[in-house]
Amino acid sequence: MGLREEDNVEAYIYRIVAVSLNEPLAEHGSFFPALLQLLLPSSSSSSSSCSCGYSEILNFDFGSSRSWNQQGLRVQAMSATAQRKFSVSKGDTDDKNEPDHLLVLVHGILASPSDWLYVEAEMKRRLGRRFLIYASSSNTFTKTFGGVDGAGKRLAEEVIQVVHKSKSLKKISFLAHSLGGLFARHAIAVLYSAAMSQACDGAVSKSGDSHLLRGRIAGLEPINFITLATPHLGVRGRKQLPFLLGVPILEKLAAPIAPFFVGRTGSQLFLTDGKADKPPLLLRMASDGEDLKFLSALGAFQSRIVYANVSYDHMVGWRTSSIRRETELFKPPRRSLDGYKHVVDVEYCPPISSDGAHFPPEAAKAKEAAQSSPSLQNTLEYHEIVEEEMIRGLQTLGWKKVDVSFHSTFWPYLAHNNIHVKSERLYKAGAGVVAHVADSIKQQESSTFITASL
Repeated sequence: MGLREEDNVEAYIYRIVAVSLNEPLAEHGSFFPALLQLLLPSSSSSSSSCSCGYSEILNFDFGSSRSWNQQGLRVQAMSATAQRKFSVSKGDTDDKNEPDHLLVLVHGILASPSDWLYVEAEMKRRLGRRFLIYASSSNTFTKTFGGVDGAGKRLAEEVIQVVHKSKSLKKISFLAHSLGGLFARHAIAVLYSAAMSQACDGAVSKSGDSHLLRGRIAGLEPINFITLATPHLGVRGRKQLPFLLGVPILEKLAAPIAPFFVGRTGSQLFLTDGKADKPPLLLRMASDGEDLKFLSALGAFQSRIVYANVSYDHMVGWRTSSIRRETELFKPPRRSLDGYKHVVDVEYCPPISSDGAHFPPEAAKAKEAAQSSPSLQNTLEYHEIVEEEMIRGLQTLGWKKVDVSFHSTFWPYLAHNNIHVKSERLYKAGAGVVAHVADSIKQQESSTFITASL
């Protein structure tokens, strides 16, 4: 007795699936009967309706062996695809969805991770799931008074913990506001030196390629180092610390009393920390030392960007946040760049060859005078010498300098907190700056991907 048409179809599907999976059908239990129920119409249907159903659902042409072969290939391809999907491990799926780029957000003095709520949300929205946005919490509030070096070490330890917990990470970037920029500069030197030390020890990778970690930060590829209103050259007078308003008595008293209010951090910002014959910390951070390679760590990043308020920033002046000499300042444009409100200018400054930053004998003499008998004249002479050395050191690297102006806002004097939208309710004027930062990161990410693909 001959087989019915639907019996032939069922047998053929069973045979094709069995061959494609290369496994006995019995091992799959009720999976294939259920599959057939989805593919084939009910057995209670008439012979003609069955034939019609097969043709409509499976698109079979029973008079053509070529169609049978084509359908066999289709079913085989379908089952092979299903097999691949079932064989993908959970780890493989997670790797595709987990972030590979760590973006560390570093707040400034007397602040906390909550300062980054708006930025964090915007970065997640604009950059996508490949980025792990992490707001640092190791230097909150009064911990920022303990010195740039102490805060930098704590930040470095925190970053290491994050990296160890997230095995999928391959790249790292920093975005820091105000004093946080100095914390970040110190931290990357600690992380860079640790990588160098591991590389020298040879205990780096399973393959034994110890050289792979050279020039890395916390074992990751450094991409962006971005600061917002950071006093890279320290602070002094109304040009660097505008809230002193240029009042001589305030400028005279600022440096000596700073440590009483903001601890070691204050003396480091005013460049009066340490012994008279030793360079201040910020000057050392403009070069490579024996223990910490500050300049090499900065140079390891593919992109270095400083955002600076050209005016109305009561905490950090334009010169120090943009790493410029007085003669390098210019009259800023008053119109914003298209699409980025309050961002008025972008300048790329290529590296300038020099012998780097030094602490000449005249600087030591001027520092001693500034420490022992602080006066406007003594402080000015000392700062001019040290600032020039810091600029010479930092300008051996290339920088992108982005100038920001909030002159047209209702409260322009909120510029220092506007630049990173400390609070969306009060400082939303800086939204255009945050958008510019996000697009700069995205652009660098794209160029990195293209370079890696070539």
